[in-house]
Amino acid sequence: MVHRILIVEDEPRIAAFIDRGLRKNGYLTLIAKDGIEAVEKGASEDIDLMLLDLGLPGQDGWDVLKELQERGRKPTVIIIVTARDDVGDLVKSQAFGVSDYVTKPFSFSDLLSRVKARLGN
Repeated sequence: MVHRILIVEDEPRIAAFIDRGLRKNGYLTLIAKDGIEAVEKGASEDIDLMLLDLGLPGQDGWDVLKELQERGRKPTVIIIVTARDDVGDLVKSQAFGVSDYVTKPFSFSDLLSRVKARLGN
């Protein structure tokens, strides 16, 4: 089974870096560049895992999670990938049922190992 991953990232270089690495490892990817696009794609596509930045234009990551949850379309596996290293955000992520929390900068190998662990492959 090929897993579909939604990359929600407003920085084009970071989104391309993650996208390229995941595709090389056999994942199907979609990219959303802001919160509004993330909600649209998250609500209309079957997503196995979402990599979610918190600091997004339009709607921030928390608003994306709230809206997808209200629509009954919140992905089972969510990994937050953000520059925010505030303990309050980490606690809030746990309340939302987020699977993991990665702070930028990060190594792709670390992110990939977390993705594989969460998807069971």
